[in-house]
Amino acid sequence: MAELTALESLIEMGFPRGRAEKALALTGNQGIEAAMDWMLELLAQKQREREEREEREALERERQRRRQGQELSAARQRLQEDEMRRAAEERRREKAEELAARQRVREKIERDKAERAKKYGGSVGSQPPPPTTEPGPVPASPSQEPPTKREYDQCRIQVRLPDGTSLTQTFRAREQLAAVRLYVELHRGEELGGGQDPVQLLSGFPRRAFSEADMERPLQELGLVPSAVLIVAKKCPS
Repeated sequence: MAELTALESLIEMGFPRGRAEKALALTGNQGIEAAMDWMLELLAQKQREREEREEREALERERQRRRQGQELSAARQRLQEDEMRRAAEERRREKAEELAARQRVREKIERDKAERAKKYGGSVGSQPPPPTTEPGPVPASPSQEPPTKREYDQCRIQVRLPDGTSLTQTFRAREQLAAVRLYVELHRGEELGGGQDPVQLLSGFPRRAFSEADMERPLQELGLVPSAVLIVAKKCPS
């Protein structure tokens, strides 16, 4: 009767029958107090295990957050370095074009001087001889180089965001469209302070939605050189 009374007392206290029977058996049927101590210790142990598990999970989440932050920071730094490199290349290109233009002007002046000296048979500053009764040959006009089609190596992209604002950036003509998408996602992530929805890039006119395959194609091949307007639309996750 003592064991039955102890079991009934534990059940009345709210302990499950199976756990109460196990507690009495493992404590050698030494009574209610010993069985309660065993069950309370079991509950405390489970509580400690749960707290330790939650602490490990929290630490893992923090490590993942820091790792993602470092990756985003590294990507942003690479983007800034690319922008600085493109700006330096643009300055060098403009300087080279300016020097080339000055050289062409100097060469044209020298050709004009040589033409005049050949035509009048003297120095450039000498006066031309009086005209004769017979007209002389018509001097040939300076040769003109045929215009050449310009090859653009830079592409200026304006991106219109869903909130009405816009981003403008210069890319290399041979860069992939994925670089534009990364630029937009990084800037949106910086403004929103964290994760953001994936974006879909659309051309302005004619309206066209770029696919994932297009992301691997260069801007020049997609017809976005020398400048283009793209529109950002939210892309539903697949």
